[in-house]
Amino acid sequence: MAPSAVQDVDLTASAVQEKTSISTAPADSPKALDASQLITTLTSNPRSVPTEKEANAGLETVCTDHMVTATWSLSKGWAAPELKPYGPLSLLPTASCLHYATECFEGLKVYRGYDGKLRIFRPDRNAQRFRMSAARISLPVFEPEEVVKLMMALLSVDGPKWLPKDKPGSYLYIRPTLIGTDGQLGVQAPKAAMMYIMVTFMPRLDTPEGGLRLHTSPEDMVRAWVGGFGYAKVGANYGPSLMATQDARLRGFHQILWLYGPNGECTEAGASNFFVVWKRKDGKKELITAPLDDKLILDGVTRRSCLEIVREKLAGEIEVTERKYSIDEVLEADAEGRILEAFAAGTAYFVCAISQIHHRGQDVNIPMGREGAPGEITNKVKTWLGDIMYGRTQHEWGVVIPEKE
Repeated sequence: MAPSAVQDVDLTASAVQEKTSISTAPADSPKALDASQLITTLTSNPRSVPTEKEANAGLETVCTDHMVTATWSLSKGWAAPELKPYGPLSLLPTASCLHYATECFEGLKVYRGYDGKLRIFRPDRNAQRFRMSAARISLPVFEPEEVVKLMMALLSVDGPKWLPKDKPGSYLYIRPTLIGTDGQLGVQAPKAAMMYIMVTFMPRLDTPEGGLRLHTSPEDMVRAWVGGFGYAKVGANYGPSLMATQDARLRGFHQILWLYGPNGECTEAGASNFFVVWKRKDGKKELITAPLDDKLILDGVTRRSCLEIVREKLAGEIEVTERKYSIDEVLEADAEGRILEAFAAGTAYFVCAISQIHHRGQDVNIPMGREGAPGEITNKVKTWLGDIMYGRTQHEWGVVIPEKE
């Protein structure tokens, strides 16, 4: 099929692929995002570091002393990035991101290990997805490794103070963001943009008392759809979901289990990937989660890591399956006593055991471990990944940050 014909059939996929496959300018070109050009201006007014409890108790997210910014224009490309004191951004009221949702972001954590080292978990995967998300909404692309370098530069400065070595087991959240800043109103690809990277506190969400309770999505609302942008980490994925989430919380649940299509396909739990451990009808134990092939769900870094580590460490014990499966299959498995465990996986919730799913007046009560602990498989996956993040296990996924004391 000729390229033009392929584009006629599959416009979005071909456009994103073309944009992300074209190599950007060399590192010595001013048009490329180049971390080696980073200009550093340290704060003259450093803030005191609150305790984790204090930081998460207020109405405003607490950020570290510094952030990284980099601006882009269609005519000049990327300007030299800056590491500077954390503070407000300056935007015109007509900025593209405020009107046309030209905004995407990433989320990952930095961990203070029990070996004293500072680590981030698989940042290359986040940076690659960041680039893909940018391409999907016509924002400028960049070399993913340059974003990783900028994150590491910021963490090397703020990490030692905000995650001190005497507090192993603590973490902070990293939020790289890209916004369209073009000041010309009009539905068009932005001609100006800004990337910024900040580091914040985040509450611990992976151990809700009694496990995570999910309410299935209402019939008149979907989180994402085939042909849409559910696979990209863009702000437009989240705002429309808040109404259902708020309603679920008023009913005593933590998050929505998003269903899709006439068959009620299970997709995501809130903004996390959703997993079920059950016995199939043939008696084999299976870990099942929704597939990526229709671009309906996010290619979560934690999701990918869960699947890879289970395939590696539990080969022969449990089969890993990525396929479409419906809420009716979950209800049937529950009625037959075949559900063993379920969990959500993502940066915010990490690996979080699920204890209940409520669907159209019916409760599916999912087994947990002793005294509300995660089940066996959930606990193994959580432990294996946590050991990498906190340095108990040396692994290529745990990237050590060189610190500036």
